[in-house]
Amino acid sequence: MKKKNFYLLVLLVLIKTYIFNSKIYGGNEQRAGQAGATELLINPWARSSGFGGANTAGIKGVESFNLNIAGTNFIRKTEVVFSLTDWLVGSDIKIYSLGLCQRLTETGVLSLMMMNIDFGEIEITTYDVPEGGIGTFRPVFTILGLAFAKEFSNSIYGGLALKVINEKIPDLSATGVCLDAGIQYLTGIGKNKLGKKIRDNLHFGISMKNVGTPMRFKGDGLSFRTIVPPHDIVMTVEQRSAEFELPALITLGLMLDLYPFSKVDTTEKEIIRPHRLSLAANFTSNSFTKDQFHFGIEYSFQEIIMIRGGFVYEKGIFDYDTRTTAFTGPSLGATLQIPINEKDKTYIALDYSYRFTNPFNGVHSFGLRATL
Repeated sequence: MKKKNFYLLVLLVLIKTYIFNSKIYGGNEQRAGQAGATELLINPWARSSGFGGANTAGIKGVESFNLNIAGTNFIRKTEVVFSLTDWLVGSDIKIYSLGLCQRLTETGVLSLMMMNIDFGEIEITTYDVPEGGIGTFRPVFTILGLAFAKEFSNSIYGGLALKVINEKIPDLSATGVCLDAGIQYLTGIGKNKLGKKIRDNLHFGISMKNVGTPMRFKGDGLSFRTIVPPHDIVMTVEQRSAEFELPALITLGLMLDLYPFSKVDTTEKEIIRPHRLSLAANFTSNSFTKDQFHFGIEYSFQEIIMIRGGFVYEKGIFDYDTRTTAFTGPSLGATLQIPINEKDKTYIALDYSYRFTNPFNGVHSFGLRATL
């Protein structure tokens, strides 16, 4: 067996094992709210969130950490992305994300990611001082990720990611570890104006995310001192918190790139494709909440200006009384990608997205990207 086929087989076995042998049932509404570390479900990146997270099959670069880690394979050399998200405007929650992809070999890419949620300063209250005024504290929610992706052939790409989750307040913390795996398959349909078969416009993707160990809160915050009758003995009582699972999920995706108004360069005998229209759709099977359908569309002019939109559907999304999420479905986004050196394909890009919510005033995400 060839080495590349062995790696691919390992990825497929992992995903097959999860789907058919796991005791976790996707889309089980009766288990909603029983998972913890739900920050793993947040998309902090500006480009893919404007697409409605529909591009599992065609995601590329650092943002693949959120959808399909196999997409980091498409980095030519180096990519660095910083993102700032104003989460549920009015809640004063900010999300800072930083990611790096670096090609190590002709077929291998190493990636790093960090996400931090800033809740701001929160007033300290106690049983004896419920009105506060005795200080503040700042919760710490972070996710650190390390990934390796490999190109198995010119059409099959795979990747694995290891993520560490940490949730902490004074005297209390929880830490967990989880694994992501993903595969992307690239092929083509149709013929170009030279009569040749198109080989790079149809994308398939499958991703397994957040499969890991249960988490449990530990620390002095779970203990208290009390007087035990009848002899009035002062004792320290330590409580134990229950374990909670991580929000594991499986996503299947399809994406099609169309190139309207393409032209033939008779001198170079190649196709010039200044316009691109991408259509994408996902199905996400969640373990602890409702299943979701993602739809997205993106228009690109010379890969410089990109405008996109998306919609995420789940059961009850249109009814305020039955909707179990603040998100109402639609999202919008845009990118300005400025070429620095067209020969080396280096550029700097500015990304923006807006996700509609009710209540609150939506979610704004801003991204700065450099590809070297």
